[in-house]
Amino acid sequence: MSGLAARGLIAKGLVIDVPGRPDGRPLDLAVAPGQRWGVLGPNGAGKTTLLHTLAGLRPPRAGEVSLDGRALARWRRRALARRLGVVFQERHDDFPATVRETALIGRHPFLSPWRQEGPEDLARADDALARLELSHLAERELATLSGGERQRVSLATVLTQAPDIWLADEPTNHLDLHHQVAAMALLAGQAERGRGVIMCLHDLNLAARWCSHLLLLYPDGQACWGPAEAMLTPAALERLYDQRLVTAWLDGAPVFVPAR
Repeated sequence: MSGLAARGLIAKGLVIDVPGRPDGRPLDLAVAPGQRWGVLGPNGAGKTTLLHTLAGLRPPRAGEVSLDGRALARWRRRALARRLGVVFQERHDDFPATVRETALIGRHPFLSPWRQEGPEDLARADDALARLELSHLAERELATLSGGERQRVSLATVLTQAPDIWLADEPTNHLDLHHQVAAMALLAGQAERGRGVIMCLHDLNLAARWCSHLLLLYPDGQACWGPAEAMLTPAALERLYDQRLVTAWLDGAPVFVPAR
């Protein structure tokens, strides 16, 4: 893996553990500060499994994931939680909590045991809620929100955390068009501030518009990755989705439409 940056989130010889599937191509890639990686692939290709493996939430079948040159297994969980933030595709909140209380979960890795959130933590949470257009819902119970509102709360929680690496599984899930664009702009803004972003996406055109790098995961475990402009070829994408595509250009970016 010569030439990969020492800083950032690095996968070396990584084979994700997808039950019932033989080993695919080992992944050797780095999510460096300032990069926006999109993970594309059909259902069942292992996008969520990959994201959870990169977060240290499930072990790989082979290989290693490291952060700034140290294997994830060697990080203390609290220290790792300060550096990595995860936006899950679906949240299951078993305990009643308000929107503000949920956003404040992002500050828990920074608090010593039994210490409550202070003014700075509250200010971070309120700023994140404002960024996601959720201030008017701050005192609402999370369980009363729509799916799209809950997804924005998930983004606000990680924004409150302010990690160096964002791992987002379908960050635009349940969002209307306006909030899809706002979510992608938020993630792009984090990258502009020197953070690394890797996100699993179903929308090919969002990936083409917002990602600097792409990882294509095929159902048989094969993969290819690199700068977005090198990955956005009809041959690679048509094979990925088993679908013929028509390509157009709009505002300097390719747009892909399924062919009849």
